[in-house]
Formats: sequence, structure tokens, C-alpha cells
Amino acid sequence: MNLSTQQLKSIYFGALEFAETEDGYLQAFQYTEPQIKYFEQVSEFWYDRCIASTAKTLEFTTSATAVSFEYKILWMGSEDSVELYINGIFSKLVYVKDLKTKGKISFDLPEGEKQVMIYLPVDATMLIRNFTIDGDFTPPVKKEKVLWMGDSITQGYGPLRSSMTYVSIANRTLKYDIINQGIGGYIYDKNVLTDMNGYRPDKIIIAMGTNQFETESLVEVEEYYTALKELYGDTPVLCISPIWRGDKPGLEAIFEHYCNGIKEICKKYDNITVVDGFEIVPHESAFFLDDLHPNVEGCELYAKELVKAIREAGF
Repeated sequence: MNLSTQQLKSIYFGALEFAETEDGYLQAFQYTEPQIKYFEQVSEFWYDRCIASTAKTLEFTTSATAVSFEYKILWMGSEDSVELYINGIFSKLVYVKDLKTKGKISFDLPEGEKQVMIYLPVDATMLIRNFTIDGDFTPPVKKEKVLWMGDSITQGYGPLRSSMTYVSIANRTLKYDIINQGIGGYIYDKNVLTDMNGYRPDKIIIAMGTNQFETESLVEVEEYYTALKELYGDTPVLCISPIWRGDKPGLEAIFEHYCNGIKEICKKYDNITVVDGFEIVPHESAFFLDDLHPNVEGCELYAKELVKAIREAGF
């Protein structure tokens, strides 16, 4: 069975909006067109990453034994992966570095009914078309709609595996219906907080600040949370203050002061729960790709501790 565009959209998670190209590819966006235009005007680095696939997923329950789809890569940053999970367990992967700009990806599936998840790349923009499956399928029922905002760590750079970002790992347990608006290099920027064509999340998770701590000023953070309150009212918000970074020797005190400032600002709002990022990942280089971005082991610990904190807080 070759899925129609509407059928493909029904199993495609992590998208705020879709667009279909003239040659039949489906592109998924996590930002609105005005937001994307804003990024294009202010930063090419942000723009490239705001339209990346960002580990979006194709998810369904099926008894089929094979699936395939054609793809086209418009942009590539780091070379992470396309990955297959069966019943929540890793099964297969294809590295982006081994893919041509256009091609077809096929996965054989085990016999019997199972839950299938296919992760698209984190740091590349992949479009898909002609999704085929040799059986019936049922989209999953997700829990709360969660808007997840952050920088490169939230987008998923570090593990170089799309399924092993801290967001991907945590959400295999949390089962949120997420829009991941993580962007490499991003900062607290109130300008992106605009109405998203009526999208209203049930919850919001924010993990930013590490890219602007050297400014020392917390004005941007204060303005961001003021704008967030005006836009989303009393929607529950979880703020993850910046995690440890070891790539800025001599600036540890400034960094810690900045992180504490973020936590103090968030405490002014009754709807914001704060998670101390310094307690999420060990302060050891072994858990990081570059003393800034958690690697696979770091992301596993990050996700584990974050899920624990979310449950303890009743968020």
C-alpha cells in the first residue's frame, strides 16, 4: 500500500505544518512561515537548523513485514542517522553519511503486530514521499501536546544518533506529542514567541541559556519569560537551567551565576517548574562529545534524570 499524503501525515509526529513540493515530497516544519523568515533574516546558522528534520518520527502499529520510502536531503549539518525501533527497542539504522542526496530507504519488520518508530535525522533536512507498507497500520494515540524549546542540545547534536538525543530518549517514556523547536546556537530570544497559527501546547519545556552566558546580562531572559507569559498565560512550563559545560575554563563562576539567574527569574512565575541542569548530567568529559554537548551516555543520563524530575514534580 502506498500511503496518501493525508495518511502519511497521520503517522508523522513532530510537525507543526507540512508542505508538499512539486515533485511530491512531503516536508515537515516545526516553525511557522513567519518564524522561519525571521530566522532567515537574522542568522543563516539558525535558519538552516530551524527547518531541519530534528529527529521527527513516523509512528504506527502494524502487522506488516516491510516499509519503505523515498527521501531527498535538502541540507546537511552533522551526519547522524535514520533509525528504526520496534516496540520501543532499537532495531536498525542508516547513517546519513552513507546516503546519497536522493534515494530510497527500506526496512524489513518482524512478524506479528508491533509498534514501529522511524526517527528522521537531527541535523539534516530530509523530505519523504511514496511511503509504502505491506499491511494495515494504526497511528498511535499520544498524550499531552508539548512545545519543547532549546538550543543544539535539545535539537539533538552530540550523540550523533537521532534516536539517542535526550529528547528522543525521554519521550519514548513520556509519550508526549512534541514539537521540538531546538536550534543549534539558539538563545533566549523573545522575537520568536508569536502565535503559531492557533497551536496551543498543553505544556512547555525550555532548555536554553548556555549560548549567551558570557553576556552576563539577564535582560533577554527576563524579556523572554515576560513574552512567554503574555502569549501562553498559565500554561505549565518546565525550565531546565543550563547543564554543565567544561569547554570554557576560567569562566565557571560567570556561567554558574548566569544559570542561577535564570532559575531566580523563573521562580517569579507560579506556572514554571525549574529543574537544575547542573544535577542532570555528571560534570565529566566522558559524558560529552566536546565538553558541551552530551554524547550517547550523557544523553541517556540526562533523559533518565529529566523523566524522574518531571514525575516527581507532577509536571
